[in-house]
Amino acid sequence: MKTTKMIDTRSGGDYKSFCEAILSPSTASGGLYTFSALPTLHKNELVRLSKCSYKELCEEVFSLLGLDIPKGLLRDALQTYENFDDANTPVQLKRYDENLSVLELYHGPTRAFKDMALQPFGSLIKSLSTDKRYLILVATSGDTGPATLESFKDASNIDVVCLYPSKGTSDVQRLQMVTKDSPNLKVIGIQGNFDDAQSTLKALLGDDEFNATLQNLNISLSAANSVNIGRIVFQIVYHIWVYLELLRREEVSLENPAFSHINIIVPSGNFGNILGAFYAKVMGVPINRLICASNPNKILYEFLTTGVYDIMTKNLIQSLSPAMDIIKSSNVERVLFALFGAQRTAQCMQSLQKNGVYALDVKELQALQGYFSASFCTDEQCKGFIRESYAKGYVLDSHTACGLKAYKDFKQSMEGKFVLCSTAEWSKFAPTIAMALREDKEISKVSHKSNDLGKLKEINKYGDKEAIAFLQGLDSQVTLHSNISSLFDKPIAQSQELAIKEVKPHIIEWLTQRR
Repeated sequence: MKTTKMIDTRSGGDYKSFCEAILSPSTASGGLYTFSALPTLHKNELVRLSKCSYKELCEEVFSLLGLDIPKGLLRDALQTYENFDDANTPVQLKRYDENLSVLELYHGPTRAFKDMALQPFGSLIKSLSTDKRYLILVATSGDTGPATLESFKDASNIDVVCLYPSKGTSDVQRLQMVTKDSPNLKVIGIQGNFDDAQSTLKALLGDDEFNATLQNLNISLSAANSVNIGRIVFQIVYHIWVYLELLRREEVSLENPAFSHINIIVPSGNFGNILGAFYAKVMGVPINRLICASNPNKILYEFLTTGVYDIMTKNLIQSLSPAMDIIKSSNVERVLFALFGAQRTAQCMQSLQKNGVYALDVKELQALQGYFSASFCTDEQCKGFIRESYAKGYVLDSHTACGLKAYKDFKQSMEGKFVLCSTAEWSKFAPTIAMALREDKEISKVSHKSNDLGKLKEINKYGDKEAIAFLQGLDSQVTLHSNISSLFDKPIAQSQELAIKEVKPHIIEWLTQRR
């Protein structure tokens, strides 16, 4: 099968193989690597793939995409799914109502969807980089960091620097990072938000002086954020899998056009997860609409409904769904390239960088809206949907609650079954869930009977440990994974907090000492 080259979104050239692109994700233009071509999955191909296990589907998708990963390395990478709740099916699909299923993507070691890509991705990087020393940079709004650190801990030839907003994650997310004590890991809390962390990462990737210093240290530079196309490929797979699973369950039919398509709802901040669904749709998976669910930072909602991406007057809002507290969504660039080509993508990105805004014309907006719909959720609505879901017997996190709001917005106007991607386990945002449930008077009464909460602070001031205890006492069906419960007894190993200007020299000093 022909090998597919990766292409730069802004120049339309700078070709690399997939392996080259994941090891060195920077492009000369400052763009992102993406697919130069995508295969088409016809009906017979989908029927064939429906007989595959999850791991077999991964191998098939990599082969169909024409990626140059040796089968043995990919097979070894997929063994990291042995660390998930179900080694054979690392994702779980749960029925919510007759029209909605929830795709639970958080059954890996850090209890968030980032494990689905970063566990096998980390294994691939380690296998492909044995002859060099690498520095992996990662910026996180709360979930990418823990998943990256877990994937690369104790690697012999790979160092990882993780940047996170020191005031912008949940306690559990922060503990998942700052309790890591592997010598090859450096965790830095920055004085800023996620956009600052992501901008710092991108600046370092393109910093000639920084790269020259690494070269003198015989270190090659890569990244684990979704700027790396290696992350995205694994995220395509589960969007294909969920359609095939509904096909196996006979909830969709390839023979009946009226029941052939699904709508996929994705809580979105950096647009990488929904990008995987976009590529699956482009490849021919019968997806009707891609529904982007935003939180109060509704820049994606505004872009998808108006065609204007405007960050000039935007200030980041700290919301109850912090992993989506993002204004600069990197992966929108790959969608622009797929729809409008490299020249137009470069124009938009240059305008965003220079003026803080770009705008699509009427035809471009129509093309974009041929794929995407959008919704946003306020914090008050988020709490309401947490309560509503709990009343139905399903405990969901605050990000998935934003997706539930999108389902309510579109369920009457769109044909087909809906799939809601649940991106994190409830335990990662327990105080928000507890706060929402305590606002229900009946639940509050029950809580006093089942828990001794008299000496605890008001619920909106609870730490994660107290909130988890409240939720477990409230519902005996709520179980806590040992990877979360053990965090509260671990010592803090990484306490560094820096101003953005201090990050670069600190990394260089650390790497020099690591020689």
